[in-house]
Amino acid sequence: MSTQIAVRLPDELVAYVDRAVAEGRVRSRAELVARLIERDARRQRAEEDLTVLAEKGLVRDPEALAIARATGSTPIAE
Repeated sequence: MSTQIAVRLPDELVAYVDRAVAEGRVRSRAELVARLIERDARRQRAEEDLTVLAEKGLVRDPEALAIARATGSTPIAE
């Protein structure tokens, strides 16, 4: 099932989406928007998992720890 929603985007983003469709990278505007939301949801889950692992002391990689600390409570920027 899917639900139709209305989204307002700045003109430059609409132009980007339309180029992606015209170039055949996606079949429709909706497909690109769905892909981007899915990608963000996967990123969010990965950050949450990394934060939990870091809190349990299961992450030893300094770079991964820095990512966990930086993203653990960071809201999406506007």
